[in-house]
Amino acid sequence: MKKKLFGLVLSCIATIGFMGFASAQQVTGVLGSASATTTISGKQLPPPNPKFGGVIKERASESTAWWPPRVVPPKKAPNVLLIMTDDDGFGSPSTFGGVIPTPALDRIAKSGLRYTNFHSTSLCSPTRAALITGRNHHSVGFGVVGEIATGFPGYDSIIPIEKGTIGTILRDNGYATSWFGKDHNTPFFANSQAGPFSQWPNGMGFEYFWGFVGGDASQWQPNLFRNTTPIFPFQGNPGWNMQTAMADEAIQYMRQSKALAPEKPFFVYYVPGATHAPHHPTPEWIDKISAMHLFDDGWEKLRETIFANQKRLGIMPPNAELTPWPDGQDIYNGAKLPRWDSLSWEEKKLFIKQADVYAAYQAYADNEIGRVIQAVEDIGQLDNTLIIYISGDNGASAEGMVNGTPNEFTTFNGIEVPVKDQFLWYEFWGSERTFPHFSAGWAWALDTPFKWMKQVPSHFGGTAQGVAMSWPGHIEDQGGIRRQFHHVIDIVPTILEATGIPAPAMVDGVKQAPIEGTSMAYTWKKANASAPTRHTTQYFEMLGNRAIFHDGWVAATTPVTLPWELSSKPPPDVITGYKWELYNVMEDPTQNNDLAAKMPDKLKQMQNIFYVEAAKYNVLPLDNTTLARWNAPKPSLTAGRTEFTYSGTLANVPGSTAPHILNRSYTITAEVTIPAGGGEGMIVTQGGRFGGYGLFLSKGELGIGRGKVVFLYNLLDLKRTIWEGPELGAGKHTIVFDYKIDGPGLGKGGTGVLYVDGKEVARNTMEHGTPITFAEDETFDVGLDTRTGVAMIEYRYDPPFKFTGTVDKLTFKLQPEPKAAVK
Repeated sequence: MKKKLFGLVLSCIATIGFMGFASAQQVTGVLGSASATTTISGKQLPPPNPKFGGVIKERASESTAWWPPRVVPPKKAPNVLLIMTDDDGFGSPSTFGGVIPTPALDRIAKSGLRYTNFHSTSLCSPTRAALITGRNHHSVGFGVVGEIATGFPGYDSIIPIEKGTIGTILRDNGYATSWFGKDHNTPFFANSQAGPFSQWPNGMGFEYFWGFVGGDASQWQPNLFRNTTPIFPFQGNPGWNMQTAMADEAIQYMRQSKALAPEKPFFVYYVPGATHAPHHPTPEWIDKISAMHLFDDGWEKLRETIFANQKRLGIMPPNAELTPWPDGQDIYNGAKLPRWDSLSWEEKKLFIKQADVYAAYQAYADNEIGRVIQAVEDIGQLDNTLIIYISGDNGASAEGMVNGTPNEFTTFNGIEVPVKDQFLWYEFWGSERTFPHFSAGWAWALDTPFKWMKQVPSHFGGTAQGVAMSWPGHIEDQGGIRRQFHHVIDIVPTILEATGIPAPAMVDGVKQAPIEGTSMAYTWKKANASAPTRHTTQYFEMLGNRAIFHDGWVAATTPVTLPWELSSKPPPDVITGYKWELYNVMEDPTQNNDLAAKMPDKLKQMQNIFYVEAAKYNVLPLDNTTLARWNAPKPSLTAGRTEFTYSGTLANVPGSTAPHILNRSYTITAEVTIPAGGGEGMIVTQGGRFGGYGLFLSKGELGIGRGKVVFLYNLLDLKRTIWEGPELGAGKHTIVFDYKIDGPGLGKGGTGVLYVDGKEVARNTMEHGTPITFAEDETFDVGLDTRTGVAMIEYRYDPPFKFTGTVDKLTFKLQPEPKAAVK
């Protein structure tokens, strides 16, 4: 009786505050029992351990056991399914007037709300950093994508420890947290097996991670991880595609989570790589979409169709105007994309194919998202799940350049592929033989009704994202539309309000900076359908281009560089080289009528507000260089090193941690032992089908030509240069590949010499080298080749192509990049 009374007293005391827990604490069971649970104040994460509440005597029989209560979220806190796709333009999905069918997005919109004035940062990893932290992208080190990070607080791609993620907050409050898909927020220079792992998903509060690390990945052979371990489920599995596999994995995770802990809510962050290039749908989806003939009339007609749909659906208000096509008008700073009628028959045929494959990819991805949503219903959790579906992390991408490309890495290296050459890949477009991207004309069209596209933060074509949000019984006005201005930083505070969990004051002993976003939950009430936005001021900046939203007005710079012409050429002065525009977006929601010349005082006021916000959120210093930042020095594990030594087998090393051989002279020396009967296989490689190099012993054909020494350089799947040596017999051998670059500059050619056992066996020249990067989703491997092979026809092999001999010692010696003479 005394023990029972003691437990009840403790339980009652807990409801008013006990041993460090807050007065709002909710306790289930008898505090101290093995089954007791409790909520926490959430101000300090993880919460401090409670004091022991039992009794300790010399004998256990005379003592009273006491268990600390298990931490749980507040009662009725929902599951959260946060979905965001990649590079989807505002006018792309059917839910927001597009022609591409997106029934899963439609489903969430019909059961909840559609938001038509929601904005991203205009680029991938900056939007994602803002999404998971609730802070502006410069505030958390992601002023640009991680690949071009620089050493300033707003641009170093390091999320500060005082700005913890929603994953950490929900995990420490008792949620099961997981991340599926794209991780573009691990610093590019810390993405190897050597870590540190503090800014991998597992280190950012997500207990389970299944996905890829980087800006993009093949959907057929991705650089895939389970937590921090590389996995290869596609090997020996024809037809495997990451979109379906990712949905399968998320569904199994949710089922398992609810089977093992039915009362524990889950937070699933579901972020597929679709529709970022490479556009990799399955053949069935390509056939299905191609049969619909959605794009046969070209991009200008497509814009008219989308805009008419948007007016009919109420996505755009009656006063909205369709912005003009960019054909050199002054409003676009001379930017020009071809009119559809000006194209040749071959161009139209190719561009329609590109668009069909893109649309198939979006429809396929939405279908797999639909399977995940249906699984939530199947496990009986739909009514208790807040689902947020964000269509795209920025506007549609023009990174295929004007003609599109069968290999996105041609764009990132500043190389345009002629239309006639692209027909070599036409029949295989979207397959594992391509890494494709569509023409920039489609990007402008799929951002209807706005101007511009991805990379451009000053205009809504770069930042407007369609959003649907559903939570049965909590979000009123099902099927309604909300026009309040909101930004991606508003998602974290919305989730916190829905779950009843406060933003912490302290995480891991570090005082937390305030959340910078504004909760959107006020829009859930039908009475607030037309309420003024509570997010009244928001700056935008990317690559030097910038804008400010304030009280229904937008001041914006006119872009001076084109998203479809990535270049290392010096841009104009980042401050004086820009014209500013001014829009009243309450009356002109598409930014069609520039008022800058009529209202110079208003423009000046808005510019001043921008610089106040820029100083507050680490936006300065402004930098409008693009590709030039890609190879800028970063604090990687290879920084400053000129010699690298390996032995045995080493796999899955990201490019950031590999010897950087681009734009310099280098020597590779391989000391190997060949077994009796000869050998074959990869000695060392970086990259794969879409660009890279490999030093290997050939596999031969029908026993002929096996064991020949080969060095192969793959220039972006456009040209392969081969150095051939003799077949190696059993025993020890030394192979040397020595390359001398022709001179300073990106992508310069050079001469390579292959030596075997001290004797020159091959000499060859290359007109060009790879200027910026090998394929980002491929890796550096010693003793085997993961994912795709660098050879195509001659000396073709099938990964993993393990070396049958022994790599005794492998040495890279790098020379400094040559510098241009000072005149």
